This record gives sequence, structure tokens and C-alpha cells, in this order.
Amino acid sequence: MNSTPSEQMQSLLDELTSDGTERGLQVAVYRDGQLWIDAWAGVADYASGRPVDGDTLFPVFSVTKGPAATLAHLAVDRGLLDYDQPIAGVWPEFAANGKAGITLRQALNHSAGLPHLPPHIDFSELGDWDAMCAEMAKLAPAFPPGSRLEYHAITYSWLVSEPVRRVDGRSFQQMLQEEIAGPLGVKSDMFVGIPDEVESRVAVLEEPDPPVPTAADQPASVPARLCPLHAFMNRPDMRRGCLPASSGIMTARAVAKHYASLLPGGVDGVQLLSDERLRLATAPQHLLNAQGEPAPWALGYQIYECYALEPGREVLPFGHGGYGGSAGFADPTRGIAVGFTKNLFNKQETMARIWKLIADAYRVDLLSVAGR
Repeated sequence: MNSTPSEQMQSLLDELTSDGTERGLQVAVYRDGQLWIDAWAGVADYASGRPVDGDTLFPVFSVTKGPAATLAHLAVDRGLLDYDQPIAGVWPEFAANGKAGITLRQALNHSAGLPHLPPHIDFSELGDWDAMCAEMAKLAPAFPPGSRLEYHAITYSWLVSEPVRRVDGRSFQQMLQEEIAGPLGVKSDMFVGIPDEVESRVAVLEEPDPPVPTAADQPASVPARLCPLHAFMNRPDMRRGCLPASSGIMTARAVAKHYASLLPGGVDGVQLLSDERLRLATAPQHLLNAQGEPAPWALGYQIYECYALEPGREVLPFGHGGYGGSAGFADPTRGIAVGFTKNLFNKQETMARIWKLIADAYRVDLLSVAGR
């Protein structure tokens, strides 16, 4: 008897963790609103041998940007914000130093001109929301806003989420829990700033060969003092910090379910964005990066233009990856949503192998998506 896709995935994860390619992994796939694959393997903490299970929480870095974007789109859907209104309209202090015209659209599509974290920022300030918003308000753009794309690795946290907080009145964590995690039934599986009681569920990150950071005196989206990044998210203070660009700690199920809830028809009776809002949120922004190359971005989500020429496709596959390899992804046309988490940061092509298994099961080409 042929094995099911779920059994095939479990076998692959067991192989990857038993042969030392990976340490701990989770994969969740929703198809047409149903949890189709829910698999995990390996250990969450190599030192103690604590095993991964379906409830293990993984730091997912920039995967966090996806739910943060969703909260911004909900605010626009409710008429609280507009993509093309200046951020300073709801955050007056932000207008300083040539930023009066920067829009929410530019914050979401990484063209705001503010990619560099202030060089003096340390760990204690990163976790202070008000202090970081004050720092953002003082910055001057590094390039003309809207002229090109440059990835706002950490500053996205406040550029996107402080305007939403200003018009909504709730903290980011409260909005995340009440607007996304609560309705989807994943309140214990999706955090940006964990409570103390879930610390024992969090996977420990490892990175055998971390990249060399930018020199300390050079402008950088991630300053050298914060590196290596696997150690960044092993710190108790950063696990409790609220950085909507990078400090998310989630299960693969929660990541996948968030994306399933954005697809037409939603999941478990919850569709967070209307079909029209999803179309607008995932529309290509047609920006060029600093090298003059097309940048695959929508509004807060990465998009995958490998499908752009398919007849009848109005909404491209979209999602967001994170440093180290975790990812979330959805294909509206085929009704699938994927969450992938891991704790060993390496150069192995694990994601490509996982995507290929899913692609073979669906008989669709997702492998090219994995390379984006």
C-alpha cells in the first residue's frame, strides 16, 4: 500500500534528524482549510535531549513579518488606515528629519528608506517599545522613500506596527492574540514576546557557522553587536521582547494556520481578510532593489512570481521566510498553506526537499518557490 503524504513527510523528517542533517523540525500543511500534514522530529535542545513535539515553539525570525502585515491589512480593511496615507498623520513625531511623506505602503514594501537600525541600539533598548518608536521618529531616510527597495530587517517592527497601534489603541501583542491567534485557536502557539510559562517549550537554536556581520562602524539593518543571530533569540530578554519583524516564537501549525486563514474560504470558519483585501495585499509592488533587479514583494509579504504567467491566476503565492530557514507560505489558487520551523541553522537544502514532497503530492511545482 502506498504511504500517505503525511507518512512520507514524517519519514523525511525522521531521516533528516537521525542522520544529523537537522536537529529539530516541524512541518504543517493545510489544504482547503483542513490540516493535511502535521509532522515533527528531532530534539528541541541538543544539550538536554528534549524532543520536539507538535507543541514545541520555535523562534522564526522574519516569519513574524507575515502576521504583522496581516494586522496592518485588517486596520486598512476597517478604515482605520490607508496604504497611501503618510504615517505621520497618525504618528506626528515621525515627520521629523524628512519623513513627513513616508506612507504605510512604503513601510510594508520595504521602500521607506529606513532600513538601518540606529548604531547605538543594544538589547535593552530593542525590547522597549516606546524607546524604539522614539528612535524611529528621530531617524532620517538613508535614500529617497519609495525610490527603491531595501530590506528593513528589524525597523519594520515599528514602522509597520506603531501606526496600527496608534489607530487601534491596543498593544501589538494584544492585537495578535485577539485578532489572529485567538480566533484561530492558536493562542498558546503564536507569540511575539513569550510569557514566562512557555519558556520550557521553546527550542534552542544552533548555528555551527554563523556569517560574519557587517563591521561595527557601518550602517546595517542588523548591527554586528546583535550577532550571531541564533544567540540573539536564545536570550531570555529577546524571547520576551516584542519585535514584530523578527522575534516571533511559534509552532509550524500556527504559522500554517495563519496563512490558511488568509485564503478564500479560510479555516475553521475564520477568514481574516476578504478576497479583495487579499488581492490588494499580495499585489506585486514592482520595485527594484539597490542592484536594479526586480524585488519579489507585495505589502508585507514576499510573493512568488514563478506563477505569474499562469492563466486565470489573480493572486500569486505569498508568504514570508525567516533567518535560519523557518517559513510560512500560501497558494490561494490551490488552497494550500504551509508552516515550517527548525532550530539548526545550516546550509542544507532541507526546505527544498520538503517543498518537493508537497509538490509531488499536489502534482504542482513548488520547488521553485523554495528557492526565493
